[in-house]
This record gives sequence, C-alpha cells and structure tokens, in this order.
Amino acid sequence: MTNATSAQAHAAPPVPAPSSRRWWTLTVVGLAQLMVVLDSTVVNIALPAAQADLGFTDGQRQWIITAYSLAFGSLLLLGGRLSDLIGRKRTFIIGLVGFAAASALGGAAGTFELLVGARALQGAFGALLAPTALAVLTTTFVIPKERARAFGVFGAIAGAGGAVGLLLGGVLTENFDWRWNLYINVFIAAVAIVGALVFVTNAKRVGPRPKLDIPGTLLVSAALFSLVYGFSNAESEGWDSPLTWGFLAASGVLLIAFVLWQRRASHPLLPLSIVLDRNRGAAYASVLIAGAGMFGIFLFVTYYLQASLGYSPIQTGLAFLPMIGMLVLAAQLSTNLFVPRFGPKIMVPFGMLLGATGMVSLTRLGLDSTYAADVLPPLLILGFAMGSIMPASMQTATLGVDRRFAGVASAMVNTSQQVGGSIGTALLNTLAATAATDYLAAHLPTTPAIAAEAAVHSYAVAYWWGAGFFAFGAVLAALLFRRRGHGLSLSHTAQPADAAATADSPEPAIVG
Repeated sequence: MTNATSAQAHAAPPVPAPSSRRWWTLTVVGLAQLMVVLDSTVVNIALPAAQADLGFTDGQRQWIITAYSLAFGSLLLLGGRLSDLIGRKRTFIIGLVGFAAASALGGAAGTFELLVGARALQGAFGALLAPTALAVLTTTFVIPKERARAFGVFGAIAGAGGAVGLLLGGVLTENFDWRWNLYINVFIAAVAIVGALVFVTNAKRVGPRPKLDIPGTLLVSAALFSLVYGFSNAESEGWDSPLTWGFLAASGVLLIAFVLWQRRASHPLLPLSIVLDRNRGAAYASVLIAGAGMFGIFLFVTYYLQASLGYSPIQTGLAFLPMIGMLVLAAQLSTNLFVPRFGPKIMVPFGMLLGATGMVSLTRLGLDSTYAADVLPPLLILGFAMGSIMPASMQTATLGVDRRFAGVASAMVNTSQQVGGSIGTALLNTLAATAATDYLAAHLPTTPAIAAEAAVHSYAVAYWWGAGFFAFGAVLAALLFRRRGHGLSLSHTAQPADAAATADSPEPAIVG
C-alpha cells in the first residue's frame, strides 16, 4: 500500500449533512427488526390454540418453533452476505415481502404440515431480513453521535421484542384468533415496505462485483443447522440422544472446516479478521451470552406467572412492560451518555453484573410471592442490564467493518443471538426439568402442593444458571474489550483490494 493510499484510508470520513430521511430509515429498520424479534415469542402464546384447532400432537408441537429457528439460524450468514452482494435496499424489500407472504401462508394454514412449512419459510426470509436491517443501519449512520442514538433504539428493540411478543400474542389470542399472531406481520411488513421504497437508499458499489463463497456458504449453513437442531433436540429428547450429540459433534467438525476454508478462500463468506478483532469478538460473545441468559427471564418467568401465580397471557405480557420501559431508558442512557464516556469495556461488564444480580433476585420467588414486591424489582434490574449490554455490543460489533462486509458482520450479531437463545433454551430447560424430577423424588408422596413447589424450585435452578451465564459474560467482556482509545484493528485492510474499498467507504477506517 502506498503512503498516499494509506493516508486516504485513514483519513476522516466525509460527514454527511444531517437529514431527516435517515431517522425515517431508522423507523423502517426498527419495524423490520421488531417483526422478526417478536415473532419468536408471539407464536409461543398462540401454540395451544393452534394445536386445538389443527389437532397436532404434543410431540409435533415443537416443530412450529423448531422449523423457524432451524431455517433462521442456519441461513443468517448467507442472508447477510447476499445483502452485501445484491444491494441492501433490494435485499431488505425481498426479505419484507417474503416474510409477509410466509406469515400470511401460516395464518391461513389448514394443516399442521402447511403451518410448519410456512414457519420454515418465515425463518428463511427472516435470515435475509434481520442482518440486512442492521447493515442498513450500520451504513446509514456514520456520524458517531447519531450512530449511538440509532443503535440505542435498535438495541432496545432487539432486547424488548420478546416481551412485546408476549403481550401482543396474549391480546391477539384472547381477543381474536391464534392466526392473527401470524397475520399481524403482514400489516407491519406493508408499512415497512412502503417506508423502505421511500427512505432506504442504495449504497454505491465500490470496486468489482464480489462473488459468493459457495463452499463456505454450504459449510457454515450445515454447521449452524446442526448446532441449532442439536440444541433443539436436547430440549425435547435429552442430551444422551444420538440426534443431540451427533448433530452437535457434526456442527463442531463443520465449523472447523469452515474456518479452514475461509483462510484460503479468495472470496471468503466471512473474513476471519471481522471476528478475530478483540472488540468485535467480545461484542459477539456478549450478545451470545446475554441471549442465553435472557431465556431464563422470558421462558421461566412466563411459566412462573402463568402456572404458579395464575396469570392470563395478557396479564403476563403486561407484567413485562415495566421491564421494557427500563430497557428502553437504559439503552438511550447507555448509547448517548455512558458508552461515549466509558466505552464497552466498562458498560458491557456492568450490564452483565446487573443481569447476574437480577437473576439471583429471581431465585427468591415462591408460591406466596407478589408481583409488586418480588417480581417487579428483578425485572427492572434485568431491563436496565439488557439496555446496557445489547446496544453497546451491537454497535461495537459493526464498527470499523468495510462496508462490503457490513451485511455478514451484521449477520454475526443475529447468529450470536440465535445460537445463544438455542443454547439457553436447551440447557436451562434440561437443568430445570432435572431439578424438578429430583425435587419430586426427594419429597414423596407427590401432591399438587409438592408439584407446585417442585416447579418453583426448577425455575430457581434455571435462574441460578442464568446468573452464572451473566457473571461469566462480565469476566469475559472485561478481559476482551479494549480500553477506550485503542480502537479496532483492521487487519483485513492489509489486502490492497480491501484497503481501496475502505478508503472509498463512508465508514470510519479506525474507530476509537
């Protein structure tokens, strides 16, 4: 690289003139993100009604969830790379149209098989839509203050979407029909499509048209499919099932093969420098750990409120609203005040420690606990924790990335969250089920009161493990994140083609 080129690559990027269009773009991207995130919980609420209507068995029921998560998790990196190759706006609109069509198909499904197929299609288009939405945000907001504000909103949506899904699912199921939990996506997508056509701009391509890494795509898609399926099967069949450990082992082998291929591929799907940078690696790990820990909140607190305290689905959703409010407040404070001042090295471990504290507080819940005195305080703590972790991690995960790889770097955020959720669901469910079984065996004869105590005990075990996830995340984040001012390494700029692209990109070359 010549001195002139080097100076150009590290020069301050041009500062775009402020435009209200960009804030409308944030609204559109936020709608798309909300649709994808809330879908993971809104359908859970509808499952009992859908099962009664379509007549599928308890054993088949898990496939309504698993079909979506398998397609979504295994195709995320491909979806992110496609947005790099064919353009953000086009990919974004294709994702919205496809997700809406798949949702309409699922809502109209008259058979179990058609519903499962529609859910798989939802997952596939969600894998196209989710990373593209984040990539649009990454390449639209390049001024640090505006970027912080935008990622604060986006991170709040990512963290609160699950709780919003619980509330919305309860309202739709109780007052309308389970099918409206799917139909609602059509209306959200319609608004987002119009907004995308008007406000989302096409970034100018720099350099020659890149090629898709077919072997890398096949390897990582198969690896992620095996990983998600293995953990999903562990939840239903146990860890000793060949379909559990066999798929998890296959995932490990395929991931190793993918890394080895990426080291020699001329057009890698995921340049390893993106994930090997300490700050970005720490951000991806933090999203994964927070995703695993969060399932201890939504899953088991939902069980507790409905099964132990007798809440209805709507009451359960309303119970999470204060947590959402605290999460949104924390996200704005974090991105606008705390992260610029302290950096992710302080804020992410702080959020993780708060998360551990909130989880430990949940272990004190019993059959005679009340919402205001016992449930609400931990939820508020956990809301502030997630508002401190998610926006800072998501922003750091995409900082300093060459715009040609913004899509796949964004996909890594969604992949981390999806894998974390799969790990959290499988592991915490297994631990909770084992704890309940052991409690019942130690308190014979089994009475309804003993069974209720066993359930609360099992939730407490899950909360303790969730606290352990967050505590481990705090230590890992404190060790990996760089101190403020040390920036991100851009080792991939060593290649001339990459350096030229970075020089022409509106993304900052070095981010402190």
